[in-house]
Amino acid sequence: MATTYVNWGKSRVKLTWQASDQLPDGSLITSVHGFCFNKHGKLLMVDLNDRGWDFPGGHIEKDETPLQCIKREAYEEGYVSGDCLLIGSVIVDHTNNPNFNPDGPYPKVGYQVFYRMDIKTTHPFKANYEAKRRTFIDPTEVANYYPNWHVVYQSAMRRCIFRRGR
Repeated sequence: MATTYVNWGKSRVKLTWQASDQLPDGSLITSVHGFCFNKHGKLLMVDLNDRGWDFPGGHIEKDETPLQCIKREAYEEGYVSGDCLLIGSVIVDHTNNPNFNPDGPYPKVGYQVFYRMDIKTTHPFKANYEAKRRTFIDPTEVANYYPNWHVVYQSAMRRCIFRRGR
């Protein structure tokens, strides 16, 4: 397990990678994300209007499963669709965060679920949602696009590459 501490706004949060083939308790899932690969092994990156380059992901909508969520987010942000495989979760731990709001929308310890998507269809990019463009990169170049790349995401990526085609 890899662990790091990050600053989210004024908060210091502990992140830990947990490789797993099982979903955590649904009430504790705060978001769902995906590393999406085309048939050439290139990783999809999307340029989000408010955040810059990122990988697809977002919050689960009412009556939506985590799998449905990543498929929707991958389409809305990157205009891709494909087969998904659960690779694990990032544990988001606010236990030592003095700014944590227990009445806020997130649990003290929650999970960001991660999937690997093997892209089957790359649809025409229309920028109708929150991404203004997309690109496909060599996975070893992800830190050049994603400035907050750290050891936890790197562990998730390693698991993702290991699980390729399974």
